[in-house]
Amino acid sequence: MVVAICNFSHKNFVLISFIISFIILFFLNQVFFNTQNQIFDNSLEKLIPDNISLELEIPNNVNIKTMTSQNSQNIIENTTIVGTTIENTIQTNTKQEDLWQLEIPKINLRAQIAEGTSMEIMNSYIGHFEETPRENGNIGLAAHNRGYKVNYFKDIKLLEKEDLIIYTYNSVKIKYLVNETGIIKDTDWSKLENDNQDKITLITCLEDEPEYRRYVQAIKINK
Repeated sequence: MVVAICNFSHKNFVLISFIISFIILFFLNQVFFNTQNQIFDNSLEKLIPDNISLELEIPNNVNIKTMTSQNSQNIIENTTIVGTTIENTIQTNTKQEDLWQLEIPKINLRAQIAEGTSMEIMNSYIGHFEETPRENGNIGLAAHNRGYKVNYFKDIKLLEKEDLIIYTYNSVKIKYLVNETGIIKDTDWSKLENDNQDKITLITCLEDEPEYRRYVQAIKINK
């Protein structure tokens, strides 16, 4: 009888030990698994900062599922750079296409031209006589020569025949050679008339002679 009880107790003890071991192993496994998941989640949070919106910033052709935070940041930065470059290129091209200027190498003159001959215009630019053409025909320009904010025509009195004048409109350069200089009355506008010849006429005031104007006229050359 005693032997039977011992055998029964030993079997029960083994079974109970096995059950307890299984429960302990199951519990440890759950704890370990949850800990690993938490570590992985924390790692992801460190990799992907809160201030990065992947869905909004990433281009449509990028697979979001395979991206890391660093890759997404690189793409965002590159996208921004490309956008800025395109924008700058467009602005630069626009400025080049709108380029309107006069250049006279002999007197070191290079200045922008604007439409009109008002005081406001000529305080910053060489003015274009609105009644004259911008490209073909007789192009009329005016500017101050002294006493103002800018005096672009202060040295046109030094120009002589065959001196070069370069006129640029919409980025197209046209070259002229001086063929005539002189003094006219302030009421004489004949030098701005068209005579079927492509030329450019520069007009400015005559120093200490308010009733007179100085002019320089140049003929277009095909070079």
